[in-house]
Amino acid sequence: MLNLPLLEEGTTHIDQKLLQYSTASAYLKLCKLRLGSLVVFSAVVTYVTIAPEKNWMQLIALALGGLLVTSAANGFNQIIEKDLDKLMERTKLRPLPLHIISPLQAMVFCSILGILGTVILWLYTNPLSGILGFLSIILYALVYTPMKRITPFSVFVGAFPGALPTLIGGVAATKGFGEIGFFSLLLFLIQFVWQFPHFWSLAWFNNEDYARADFHLLPSKGGKDEFSKFQILLYSVFLLVVSILPFVFGFVGLISTLACVICGMALLLQAYNFYRLPSDAYAKKLFLVTLVYLPLVQLALMTKS
Repeated sequence: MLNLPLLEEGTTHIDQKLLQYSTASAYLKLCKLRLGSLVVFSAVVTYVTIAPEKNWMQLIALALGGLLVTSAANGFNQIIEKDLDKLMERTKLRPLPLHIISPLQAMVFCSILGILGTVILWLYTNPLSGILGFLSIILYALVYTPMKRITPFSVFVGAFPGALPTLIGGVAATKGFGEIGFFSLLLFLIQFVWQFPHFWSLAWFNNEDYARADFHLLPSKGGKDEFSKFQILLYSVFLLVVSILPFVFGFVGLISTLACVICGMALLLQAYNFYRLPSDAYAKKLFLVTLVYLPLVQLALMTKS
């Protein structure tokens, strides 16, 4: 049952429709569909990159199952952090802090999404994809989420479920129970390392907001210090290195690799600018560059040229 606010006397039918839409949209916000779309993109591109023969039923199942699993993980995260979200500007307007939906309603909704997504991946791609999808929910909601208030190491832990969609896409392209190939592992590694400059740049310009909830998300407990900005630069270098590994091991050609190097140098240049002038403005620019970087590199590697 929808948890609609009580209508005041004189409320019109249009007002009621708006309230219903607000409640329905709350469930969509619980899913964080924009983030989910990036996740699905990674999984689908990896499937196309790895699969010797494309199966449209598998591809649709991968996209749908991956979106449902990701939405469930995002929702469980918001349920666990509902009281903390009230403290931060960037999260205080989420549906649970606003009491548009109840924690129980959110729990039931996310459980259905998680189970349905796991089953779709298991039945219509292969069992290992379903297992990895379920594992991503557990790691994100029950391991990464509570660690965020304890240690900066939580970002390392969270990078595993964050990169698992790529691995799931690679596994979905295999037959039988499913298997993890070396090329899939390399693509997983790229997305794994990418998350550090991506998320730490986000954590830098939101550091004061995160501090209100006692979240430790920059690599140093000191927050915006020399160590944190150096780690962002260092992992940007690592990202450039790991992006050429598919070429080193003979999975892609020179054109794909050149595209990866150009994208990596652009990101590294922005990371260096941030290192020299560690301001929120430069952190935001780096964050935006990371958003563009990942899909471009994944598409370049998909061509294998």
